Amino acid sequence: MDFDRWKQKRILVVDDEPGLLQMVVSILNQDGYMQIKTAGTVREALGVCQEWTPELAILDVMLPDGDGFFLFEQIKSFLDIPILFLTARGEDSDRLHGLGLGADDYLVKPFLPKELLLRIGIILRRFYKDEKPVVTLKGSQIDFSRAEVIRGGERIPLTAKEFEILQALYRNAGRIVTIDQLCEAAWGDNPFGYENSLMAHIRRIREKIEEHPSSPVSLLTVRGLGYKLTLADKE
Repeated sequence: MDFDRWKQKRILVVDDEPGLLQMVVSILNQDGYMQIKTAGTVREALGVCQEWTPELAILDVMLPDGDGFFLFEQIKSFLDIPILFLTARGEDSDRLHGLGLGADDYLVKPFLPKELLLRIGIILRRFYKDEKPVVTLKGSQIDFSRAEVIRGGERIPLTAKEFEILQALYRNAGRIVTIDQLCEAAWGDNPFGYENSLMAHIRRIREKIEEHPSSPVSLLTVRGLGYKLTLADKE
C-alpha cells in the first residue's frame, strides 16, 4: 500500500518555453504532484539540482545555453535520479542518443497529458520500487528505510520487533490487525504465547510515536480484536 507516495516525489521540469512549463506543471498538479520546480536553462536547472535535489527530472533537448543531453550528463554526475526527455526533436538519432545515455524514457511533443502521466508513473514506480516510505502520523513520522520514528525533530530508533509490528500495522493501515497476526509478524510461524510480549511492545511503540502515549491517536486498541494504525491523511 503506497497511498500515492510516488506523487510526493520532487520533480524538476526544464524547458525554455514558459507556456510549455506552465502546461506541464498544471498537468502534474491536477494529478496530485505538488512538489515541482522549473528551469529554463542548463544553468538554472543545475542550480535547482544543487539546492533542492529533485527525484525526477523532465528535460527538453533544446535549451538556450546548451542541450538536454549535456544537462543529463551533468545531473547524472552527482545525482542518481530518473530522467525523462520531453522534446520536439523526434528524430530517431536523437531518441537513440537520449536512451543510449541512460535516459528512462523519451517523449516527443506534442503529447497527450495522460501519456505523460502514465510514463512518469511507470518511471517512478520502477526506479523507486524498493524504497520504503516515510509514513506520517499525528505528531510523528515513521521512516521505514531507517527503522526510525521522527518526533519533535528527534530520530528515535525502532527495535527489530517494533519494526516488524509497525510494518504489519502499516500494510493494513486503517484496518484492524488481530493479535495473532501481529504476533506472527514479529515472532514467526509459532506466535502462540506472545500476547503479553506484544502488549509490552505496543506500549513502547506508543511511547515513541504518540505525543500522549496513554491517550493514543495513531495506534489504537480495538478491544477483543487487536490494533489499528491510523495515518494522518487517512482518517
